[in-house]
Amino acid sequence: MKQSHLFTKTRREVPSDEVAKNAQLLIRAGFVHKEMAGVYSMLPLGLRTLRKIEAIVREEMDGIGAQETRMATLHPSEPWKMTGGWDGVDVLFKLQSRTEKEYAIGQSEEEIVTPIVGEYARSYKELPLMVYQIGQKYRDELRAKSGIMRGREFGMKDMYSFHTSQEDFDRFYAIAKEAYLRVYTRTGLVAKVTEASGGSFSEKISYEFMVLTDAGEDTILYCSACDYCTNVEVAGDLKEGENCPKCGGSKLTKAVASEVGNVFDLGQRYPKALNYTYKAEDGSDYYPIMGCYGIGTTRLMGVAVETFADEKGMVWPKSIAPAQVHLIELSGGDAAVKAKADELYADLMKAGVEVLYDERDMRAGEKFADSDLIGIPLRVVVGKKTIETGQFECVRRQTGESFLLPDAAAITKDALYV
Repeated sequence: MKQSHLFTKTRREVPSDEVAKNAQLLIRAGFVHKEMAGVYSMLPLGLRTLRKIEAIVREEMDGIGAQETRMATLHPSEPWKMTGGWDGVDVLFKLQSRTEKEYAIGQSEEEIVTPIVGEYARSYKELPLMVYQIGQKYRDELRAKSGIMRGREFGMKDMYSFHTSQEDFDRFYAIAKEAYLRVYTRTGLVAKVTEASGGSFSEKISYEFMVLTDAGEDTILYCSACDYCTNVEVAGDLKEGENCPKCGGSKLTKAVASEVGNVFDLGQRYPKALNYTYKAEDGSDYYPIMGCYGIGTTRLMGVAVETFADEKGMVWPKSIAPAQVHLIELSGGDAAVKAKADELYADLMKAGVEVLYDERDMRAGEKFADSDLIGIPLRVVVGKKTIETGQFECVRRQTGESFLLPDAAAITKDALYV
């Protein structure tokens, strides 16, 4: 993509109505556009990053046997009233149409997915069954905050599983847990699994996936010697500095973290409320055990900004960056330099490298400042020195490391895949 073709522009000034670092940087870099508090439109560069996050999530969910769907966003009110969610979920957006019928705008999909699965999976032979979707969610938050990390409209992957026994749910939960951890690893983040209350979804203990960040809304206690981690809300008498109750080998550390995923054991609550039973091997009818698994895709994007950004701008992990290379042309009107930059752009594209090509007629300092703000992993500069030496100057955004490479093949082989 040529940068001159982008309809978005970078901004030097920090948005006066934004406090969160992720929102400030994403708006300044032209990744998102704020419509109102808690609602942002994804612009071309932001959508590229979001689509990469979604692709990673999709690969991992498909890999554990889940089937992707696209469930309705506009919900009939009846199933919500049957489950108690119509009056019990305070963030639920409700609408009344001109036909005087009432509707809900989906903040979760239990009321939709349970009847769908109940129509098709009627026998124990058809369970377990896992379905998921990646789409938009809407919640009537009284105080949207933290940029794209806590909004009224946001992207989310929600998966639901149905089982014939608690043991089978526990078995699948362990599989899903590892898939979630792979998602975070692939997006460059390190997550800890914590215990927390089930909130409005379940009376049972839920599991949350937390990334340590100063922009987080949760406080956790964790052990550096093992995988023990808990939200302070359900930590009981445990305090920072006490020995880990799991391994005893280290002191517990308190940290601020941001939730990037969760798992709820819903038990039989929704199947019972919505009259979904399956036929067991002995011919009897039973309610399935149900699980809910969420990953906030836009939230994960915001957490990545908060986690990796520096004083110059965003620093995207390679796996979710909007492009792999930011190619900077510094021709100053020199036709030979321009031709060399165009040639390198074509060669990288031919090699399958995603490139943002800055061929705009601007000063070098402005281009470098934009490059730092946008945060693409590798910057490649084509200038007069390139013509003189036959080499391209490369700079890694994360470390600032600078080095020279002779051609597109070397950039693709030596610089991108490290």
